[in-house]
Amino acid sequence: MKLNDILSKFSIAVTNEEDVVMSKMSGVQPLQVFTEREQVVINNLIRKSLVSKVNHGGTVLVLVNEPYQ
Repeated sequence: MKLNDILSKFSIAVTNEEDVVMSKMSGVQPLQVFTEREQVVINNLIRKSLVSKVNHGGTVLVLVNEPYQ
């Protein structure tokens, strides 16, 4: 079995709540525009490497790593 075959079938488990939050995210957004609960979910997505967190001039920005479908 080739490595490409394994990686093409690789997926990261996402909960329903994470799915809803990711669908709300469009482009680069400040973390503060989300509710406290959504921020906790976003931090979980950051740990799963599905969302990136960037510090820009003292403001924390978040964005989805891959186009989400």
